[in-house]
Amino acid sequence: MMLTGLGMVKAGVSANLMSLGALDFGLIVDGAVIIVENALRRMAGRQRAAGRPLTREERLDTVATAAREMIRPSVYGQAIIMLVYVPLLTLSGVEGKTFVPMALTVIIALGCAFVLSLTFVPAMIALWLSKRIEEKDGRIMAWLKARYEPGLDRAMRRPALTFGVGLGAFVAAVLAFLSLGQVFLPQLDEGDLLIQALRIPATSVRQSQAMQRPIERMMARQPEVKFVFSKTGTAELASDPMPPNATDMFVILKDRADWPDPALPKAALVARLEGELARFPGNVYEITQPIQMRFNELIAGVRGDIAVKVYGDDFTAMNATAQSIAEVLGRTKGAVDVKVEQTTGLPMLDIRVNREAMARLGVTAQAVQDVVTATIGGRQAGTIYEGDRRFPVVIRLAEADRGDLARLKHLPVPTPAGGFVPLASVADIRIEDGPNQISRENGKRRVVVQANVRGRDVASVVADAEAAIAREVRLPPGSYLEWGGQFENLASARARLQLVIPACFVLILLLLYGALGSVRDAAIVFTGVPLALVGGVLALFARGMDFSVSAAVGFIALSGIAVLNGLVMVSSIQDLMRSGMPRAQAARAGALQRLRPVVMTALVASLGFVPMALGHGAGAEVQKPVATVVIGGLVSATLLTLFVLPTLYARYGRRGPGPTSTTGALSRLDAQD
Repeated sequence: MMLTGLGMVKAGVSANLMSLGALDFGLIVDGAVIIVENALRRMAGRQRAAGRPLTREERLDTVATAAREMIRPSVYGQAIIMLVYVPLLTLSGVEGKTFVPMALTVIIALGCAFVLSLTFVPAMIALWLSKRIEEKDGRIMAWLKARYEPGLDRAMRRPALTFGVGLGAFVAAVLAFLSLGQVFLPQLDEGDLLIQALRIPATSVRQSQAMQRPIERMMARQPEVKFVFSKTGTAELASDPMPPNATDMFVILKDRADWPDPALPKAALVARLEGELARFPGNVYEITQPIQMRFNELIAGVRGDIAVKVYGDDFTAMNATAQSIAEVLGRTKGAVDVKVEQTTGLPMLDIRVNREAMARLGVTAQAVQDVVTATIGGRQAGTIYEGDRRFPVVIRLAEADRGDLARLKHLPVPTPAGGFVPLASVADIRIEDGPNQISRENGKRRVVVQANVRGRDVASVVADAEAAIAREVRLPPGSYLEWGGQFENLASARARLQLVIPACFVLILLLLYGALGSVRDAAIVFTGVPLALVGGVLALFARGMDFSVSAAVGFIALSGIAVLNGLVMVSSIQDLMRSGMPRAQAARAGALQRLRPVVMTALVASLGFVPMALGHGAGAEVQKPVATVVIGGLVSATLLTLFVLPTLYARYGRRGPGPTSTTGALSRLDAQD
């Protein structure tokens, strides 16, 4: 119970860390960055036109107008970012417990930041920036602008090559994604190990302890181990029922700084321990982690990462099938600690009457059953009274005699003639293996083959094992298989995400249409989503990470962030077209005009995720895929926004200037500037 509670506490801490880590401070200030940049640019232009510092009223008027100009892209951009987190609220199960608090945290934080960016930030700009403002680029922006303008001109002069580069990057990302492994959630490094040792079912607690002690002494001598303790059988508080032949050994490791080789990978340590454990016969081992073991057991009913459940009616045929499946799993790369549920092997006393011998001797079956019941099971012979209490008097053989097969064979059985014959003369007595346990699920008998995954992703191991089992194992009539464990959770989360992600994309398109008033323009901005996913996939591939629910959450978040800069740029292009500028010229001028806010918003959003991408400690493994996807995606999305999007708009954008806007006058000022 203590370990279960510890696992729940650590899982809760990990979820809280996930929620706090998702607060990308760069993303929170994106709306404010866009408005501040536009307001400063407007104030500088108006000061140049007036030839003097602006009065307070002029500053208020300029900032208010600049904020109104950016309110449409800012409102819709922030709304899209918040909206893409809404589908995460539909997640259930373990992934829901992990990511729903994160989604709520981000939505609330973005909502508050959005309100402040439209109220507090413009007011503070107008009140505090009373001195003369000079619009000039810093060294970094000047360097970028000097290289961006000729690069943009080359991209717009050769649109086919620009589109081909974008399409080629997308194809490369698809191929890279197909090569990624798939896991439910990244494996957390708990810092400690749990080694379960299984013996034959007839092993007593005393014998299990005798076999466990030398293993504990060997493990305690390892230089990386701090201390070891074990739990055999079921505790007095049966929160974790276990048979006497099973022992959980908790191996508490030292801090890495105290290891002889601090750079030793944990996988290498586990491999060395497996070699040491192989020297102790009579045990089957499973090496995992304390919380991981409890996590698997609570959500899937088994302690392994993968479980193959064999359902049927005939236990003999089911066990044979399970053994064949275990052989296939044992040959599958990445599957370790393969074992079959112990359903047989429990010694049982089998007494079967010999009816022919009973007929010859005149002994009835009732007489044999009475003797067996009285001597082995016990029979009440009387009652003892102590005041108001009474106790039954039960007679039976002593425990030593009940386990002595020779004595049982000589038990006297009465005959009708008044004599006695030995029990062995009228019954066959032997010790044979019987069922150790009979498990059922949904009303069907079940035998489980389980394994852990090490060195590969769960989905690839299951795919290889499924193909091999289909070729080599023939299921008996009435039997069928189901896959459980972590793979079951992965399949469930994947099925839900296949509904959530398309719905998320549809909502983004609807909001883009509402912001731009054109299906064509909305589609052009939406191209930022697939090309932003390019960077996310390639970043996962470069870091050697598997695709997981965490990475999927990162892609969902990235799809909202990717359209924000595109929306800002296309809004600027539309304003320039309303002022009378041709479409191609407006696309180029709008791209140059929005270089600074696009680079700034992408940079601050990326930097906000850097601590998550480089973090370590409890929960860091879950956060890293999210941050990796977002940072890599923002790189490709920024390149798309700066080069591909203006080229696309110059070629395929809306022909007309669109509906009138209150920002037309300011756009004309931009053109004059």
